[in-house]
Amino acid sequence: MKTSRRMFLSKSLATLSIAGASTAFGSKIWAQTSTQLGAFQIDTLSDGNLVLPGDFVFGAMPQSELGDILSRHNISREQVTPDCNLTLLRDGERTILFDAGSGPDFMQTAGKIGEAFDVLGIDPGEVTHVVFTHAHPDHLWGVMDDFDELYFYNATYLIGQAEWVYWTDPKTVETIGENRTTFAIGAQRRLLQIEDNTSFFKDDEEILPGVASRACFGHTPGHMAFELRSGAESLMVVGDAIANHHVAFEQPGWISGSDQDGEMAAQARISLLDQISTAQIPMIGFHLPYPGIGRVERAGSGFRFIP
Repeated sequence: MKTSRRMFLSKSLATLSIAGASTAFGSKIWAQTSTQLGAFQIDTLSDGNLVLPGDFVFGAMPQSELGDILSRHNISREQVTPDCNLTLLRDGERTILFDAGSGPDFMQTAGKIGEAFDVLGIDPGEVTHVVFTHAHPDHLWGVMDDFDELYFYNATYLIGQAEWVYWTDPKTVETIGENRTTFAIGAQRRLLQIEDNTSFFKDDEEILPGVASRACFGHTPGHMAFELRSGAESLMVVGDAIANHHVAFEQPGWISGSDQDGEMAAQARISLLDQISTAQIPMIGFHLPYPGIGRVERAGSGFRFIP
């Protein structure tokens, strides 16, 4: 496997190739990083970033130990601004996008995929498949454009069966909790818009040639990761199963407030980190520092992310 951004494995060294732009405030609004995985061309595209209160992630964690970790990583306890990294796979026949981004209606700092597509010279109509890790706003709402029409207008959509059932259940709006009610309302509206062009899958299925599903339930009831395989090479797209580059690695068993089922998500996170560190499978994390590409190694009782 070769990469133009950084090392995936200790023996692979390559050249950086990034396109980027800035807003008037100096923040990155798009970027593109290219990687070759066997016969697959893989690009990570910046959809911008989120701005979240620290308690949304850190509130339930042991605060004294948390402070040490955040200090070492220079992370604010009061506010976090995670990057949003979309993954694009091209093989000459298919153009597959993993997650759709935030679109225009979630946060002003996110929903920037259009700029990345412009740099790549890709029209949204060229996307043949959109594969969802889960249906939170920053992963789903980008299916609709400013005119409330489908942005990827020629695409087939794929989502885990359990995830679809949860978000389209009318009871979810009433049971998800006040802080996430808009998540449920927004998900239902958008999923129903794409229903006629959507296919469903379960755990451990080859959902497309070279793309296998890997259940990581907990962040949402049906969250999925995906192993991309080409020949003898693999790469794991982890979505939000591993949602940051600090606490999630050093203390993967800690409960994160961003997860809907914290205990289940922690178990899934530990299992996934164990798998990709043992097998030395490179990974792309949706909310890891752009471009989100790296590998995982064990570090004491936890793990370490190596960009």
